[in-house]
Amino acid sequence: MSSRERILGRVRRALADVPEDDTPYERAVVRDYLREHGGRTVEQTVDLLAENLADYRAVVHRTDADGLPGLLAGLLAARGASTVLVPPGLDEGWLAAAGVTRVADRAESTPAELDRLDSVVTACAVAVAETGTIVLDGSPDQGRRRITLVPDHHICVVRVPDQVVSSVPQALERLDAARPLTWISGPSATSDIELDRVEGVHGPRTLEVVLVG
Repeated sequence: MSSRERILGRVRRALADVPEDDTPYERAVVRDYLREHGGRTVEQTVDLLAENLADYRAVVHRTDADGLPGLLAGLLAARGASTVLVPPGLDEGWLAAAGVTRVADRAESTPAELDRLDSVVTACAVAVAETGTIVLDGSPDQGRRRITLVPDHHICVVRVPDQVVSSVPQALERLDAARPLTWISGPSATSDIELDRVEGVHGPRTLEVVLVG
């Protein structure tokens, strides 16, 4: 008997005494909780996102569509980045002004190869203002999950206000639960029992978020 069969057997035994006319799961729990906290304008929601991103030690930049290529080129130059990992669906114009070697997202790339790259640039699926969270869903402009977990420097572009929501419930409505979702709140970090913070533990040490209006 496999582990799967054992687990499903335990589930069936646990549910054996549940009446067939019992309240379905989706109606068993009242879900009338707040969808967002307080009323904010679009501009206030974007400002809250920027504030919470910075609170999580992400570096936040703002620009418009015309200024995006120049800003990205400046950020990569300041980092000294010469090799940049690029998802297959990323807008080619975003890196038009950057004098870098673009490296494709390949399934056969090893963790060691990814670790040697200087930076990765991606878009995002949605950004949550109340929690300062960026969500990636593996779409072509975001690439495989691992490309944003191994390189030490991640630049993520968020289109505002279209990709910004106030709350997690609003974000979940936009996301496909069957996709590989990565929820990012600041650079990767952890703290020990003495609260000494260490960054870059299981993801990028530096997260830069560009809000493009």
